[in-house]
Amino acid sequence: MSRKWKIALAVVVLVVVVVFGLRACGRKDPADLKQGGQDSNKPVPVTVEAVTSQDVPVYRNATGTVTALNTVTINPQTSGRLMSLDFTEGQPVKKGQVLARIDPRELQASYDQAAASKKQNQAQLQTARDTNARLTDPAYAPYVARTDIDTQKNLVAQYQAGVAAADAAMQAASVQLQYTTIVSPLDGIAGIRGVDVGNIVSTSSSIVTITQVEPIYASFSLPAQDLGAVRAAQAQGKASVAALDSTDQHVIAGDGVLDVVDNQISTDTNTFALRARFPNADHVLWPGQFVNVRLQVGNIGAGLVVPTQAVQRGPDSDYVYVVQADSTVKMQDVTTSVEVGDTHVVVTKGLKAGDRVVTEGQFRLKPNAKVDALKPGQAPPEPTAEELQQATHGQKGGRRGPPR
Repeated sequence: MSRKWKIALAVVVLVVVVVFGLRACGRKDPADLKQGGQDSNKPVPVTVEAVTSQDVPVYRNATGTVTALNTVTINPQTSGRLMSLDFTEGQPVKKGQVLARIDPRELQASYDQAAASKKQNQAQLQTARDTNARLTDPAYAPYVARTDIDTQKNLVAQYQAGVAAADAAMQAASVQLQYTTIVSPLDGIAGIRGVDVGNIVSTSSSIVTITQVEPIYASFSLPAQDLGAVRAAQAQGKASVAALDSTDQHVIAGDGVLDVVDNQISTDTNTFALRARFPNADHVLWPGQFVNVRLQVGNIGAGLVVPTQAVQRGPDSDYVYVVQADSTVKMQDVTTSVEVGDTHVVVTKGLKAGDRVVTEGQFRLKPNAKVDALKPGQAPPEPTAEELQQATHGQKGGRRGPPR
């Protein structure tokens, strides 16, 4: 045999020895498996909950914006020097409450001038009427020309018009005079003032903005496919609305009602706009605030509800592990529907009320595995001294050969 063949044969023998040695190192004694190794027949501790039946509200969720019921910018209706501001910024104001006062002296003078003109015309009118009465007296009729009678009659009409014009001027001056006291047209919250006392204001000046927050609106949009369900719920008077905080999803206002469904669907977004109305007596909602809106559009009677974590995602469908009467589990395909809060989901197919499903520990299971069913929050029993001793023995004797 040549030297090359001898070397090749030696290498093959060495490889065979190494392979058998590695297998021997990884093999465990069956006795060790009985005493200290894992027993495949030992029940797996899992958390189990029963399928419950309950009425489940059906919601549609969206992101919305809070808008004021009314927003009014207070502008003067006359010009003049601003004498005072009689509101506190950021505080509530009532309808009819005085907000500001403008210097009234110039307008008061205009009113007084119109009143004086009215009195003057009234005096002239009385004189013209007296003269006209004498001229038309039958005793003087033969001595008065017809032209003078007509002239005096027209003079009476002239002074009557003068009195009416002066009266109109008085009314106009009175209205302008009233404008010097600016009052709130509604109940609301005063914003930040736009002018300071002492400035000359005009009809283009902005004194303050009053925002009505009680009640208040929340505007939002939903996909077009939800229109039918929303309109049906509105027609039945069941379209209740809740506003949730935009961060941690807790309800901050749950007494809203659907107020308006827009009359068209946006061709750009394939959505339609809605508006809900909230009493907002505690002012928890504020104009411009972003909220999560939850609109109830229906109710599922006697829906089958399971914890969300019980439902597992399979290659073909969702499934759950169902605990059978002999404490073994089977994989059951299910069809889910709407979510119930953040923790549960409705199952429409595959389960019945009372079925027990595994909610924790699924990763250790396979079909027909034996389980130790625990209630939520319940811990598995502590190992006995014998089990600890067996486990320790298994750790000592379960491996042979040099450590790898």
